[in-house]
Amino acid sequence: MLVRQRGALMPWSAVMLGLGVSIYFALPREPGPLGLACIAFLLCAGLLGAWRWRDGFGPLFLAVALVAGGVLVAAGRTHQVAGPVLEFRYYGAIEGRVVGVDRSASDAIRLTLDQVRLEDLDPARTPPRVRVSLHGAGQGAAPEPGSIVMMTGHLSAPAGPAEPGGFDFQLHAYFLSLGAVGYTRTPVVLLDHRAPGAARLFHLRLAMSAAIQDRIAGQPGAFAAAVLTGDRSGLEAGPVEAMRAANIAHLLAISGLHMGLLTGFVYAALRQLLALIPALALRYPIRKWAAVAALGAGAFYLALSGGNVATERAFIQVAVMFAAVLLDRRALTLRSVAIAALIVLVHRPETLLSPGFQMSFAATAALVGVFGALRGAVWMQGWPKWAKGAFALVVSSAVAGAATAPFGAVHFNQISVYGLAANLLSVPVMGSLIIPGAVLAAILWPLGLSGPVWWAMEWGLAWILAVAAHVAALPGAVEPVPTPAGWTLGAITLGALVVLLWQGRARWLGVLPMITALLLWSADGRPAILVSDSGGMVGLMSQAGRALSRAQGEGFVAGIWLENDGDPATQPEAAARPVWQISGAGQWARIGDWSIWHGSGRTALAEAAAACTRYDLVVLSEPAPEGPLTASAAELAERLSGDPAARLLPGPACHVLDGTLLARTGAIALMPEGAALRVITARRVQGDRPWSPQAEAIAPQ
Repeated sequence: MLVRQRGALMPWSAVMLGLGVSIYFALPREPGPLGLACIAFLLCAGLLGAWRWRDGFGPLFLAVALVAGGVLVAAGRTHQVAGPVLEFRYYGAIEGRVVGVDRSASDAIRLTLDQVRLEDLDPARTPPRVRVSLHGAGQGAAPEPGSIVMMTGHLSAPAGPAEPGGFDFQLHAYFLSLGAVGYTRTPVVLLDHRAPGAARLFHLRLAMSAAIQDRIAGQPGAFAAAVLTGDRSGLEAGPVEAMRAANIAHLLAISGLHMGLLTGFVYAALRQLLALIPALALRYPIRKWAAVAALGAGAFYLALSGGNVATERAFIQVAVMFAAVLLDRRALTLRSVAIAALIVLVHRPETLLSPGFQMSFAATAALVGVFGALRGAVWMQGWPKWAKGAFALVVSSAVAGAATAPFGAVHFNQISVYGLAANLLSVPVMGSLIIPGAVLAAILWPLGLSGPVWWAMEWGLAWILAVAAHVAALPGAVEPVPTPAGWTLGAITLGALVVLLWQGRARWLGVLPMITALLLWSADGRPAILVSDSGGMVGLMSQAGRALSRAQGEGFVAGIWLENDGDPATQPEAAARPVWQISGAGQWARIGDWSIWHGSGRTALAEAAAACTRYDLVVLSEPAPEGPLTASAAELAERLSGDPAARLLPGPACHVLDGTLLARTGAIALMPEGAALRVITARRVQGDRPWSPQAEAIAPQ
């Protein structure tokens, strides 16, 4: 079997390394020195076996080595980026250097600061980076990159998942070296102007962004600045949401499409230009010269855009492609895709968990595989060039959309019904007008001849925004999708990899796990009860959807819950569902055999003891008052710390989830199992990892 796969096994190396990375992030606790030593032994043994039995079972030994290497690479990266995380809620002076400017989900300007100084806080305990949103009086023009600024604001540690198993912002922030996030309502004070040489490229990026927006007004100009420089601070929330609904939000991110279009245009244009000079074309390798120039253009684009992970990944992919050109190899093969994935995973293994990595490599691998199969197709030989081009456009949009759809559905809980049509109307404009226009504008700008190019680009940008707005406004443009069981995406990915990479008819066995995963997408169901980590919100699943205990407040958590349910309702609509009933200072509801009382705020504490005599489960946003409630919360905390699969039974005494307990457990999900409720805590799902609070912290203190 291995012999028959010879020549097609190399792409599996990236799969095996990625498997090792995923195993590391799935571990319930951080491996210690002994565990890492054992994994290193597996790595060495696998390499030795691969060399010793290279003509037989060598590929299997190499696969073991690659999996072990993935675990070690991820562990090394984790310890490399380790830094202090703020341990308490902070209010006071915040000083730092501006290294990032973007917009938050609420459309507020947001600053990322390094060289942070916090009032009366030991530098050894100060986070390496903090992110501050500007609200109220703090809003205004963003300070220049490299500037030293100061403000008075609120900071806290990055929040945990909104529900067990949900998106883990603590993990995301850990690998960005973000030790605290917060906001300010006071003006930002400039302490020191940008020092010479400090953040020079960042300053150039914002200067170019401002110049572009001077020539292209409104949201088309902000769109152009985002595409060409990576500065998205001028984009409003409305157009961004419309592009997401139309499944063309990928046009905003400087990723594989933009990097490929830019470098491809530079390569093709320069090669054609050099071909017009016979003395060069006949004597020198102009193809390689063009590849070097295109690679340089891509490197400048990467540096100018700020070098974020998506752009870095895109540059690595095109760099591998042009390296193949320089080595006289085929540029677009599954091997080149695998090499790019290996480089990205070794450099930043945490990107494996990001939707950008998954969707980018899924689309690239699918496109290379499909067009490789279509290469030399006999039934297309008589087609005119325009027909082949149109067919390639439709196929590429359909294949890329199909390859990325499962990942988009899992991560963003929606499917864009008209995404294919929106991409067919938008991507050609981006590739034929906007990116080439940007290159021409850069060449003609110093000569003062770029006016017509800017006008053409403005028309193209306005067209894409209009397509997004029209498609997003169509009835049923977005189909909400519930979050599937945890194994679903892995099964789909495994099946797709077998179909794409395996040789022979057995590859079609990969369709089985894909179909099974799609059929059982929602087999496990959503949690019957969700409790936020603050205790300020409880959501009960009903026949009409999740009923929330509050119509206002905790809006971010409510949005995540409803999105994961595949529920398009707003928070007020979900709170209006006839499930909760007023009971004094709190509310109560019944679900199955259980009666639940939720009290938010200090006013509910006076009634909590009485509620505990009437209801099975009491949820408080504040620490329970001393007495039986405290004892009940402490007993429950002890059970949760010692039993990963703790189950609660109704009566005779109530179970108390108070603010103190929830601060240690994080958000809680409760799943019915007969008359019992199985308790799942966010901290337990996260495990005992460097980016999360210690799992044993939920024990009574």
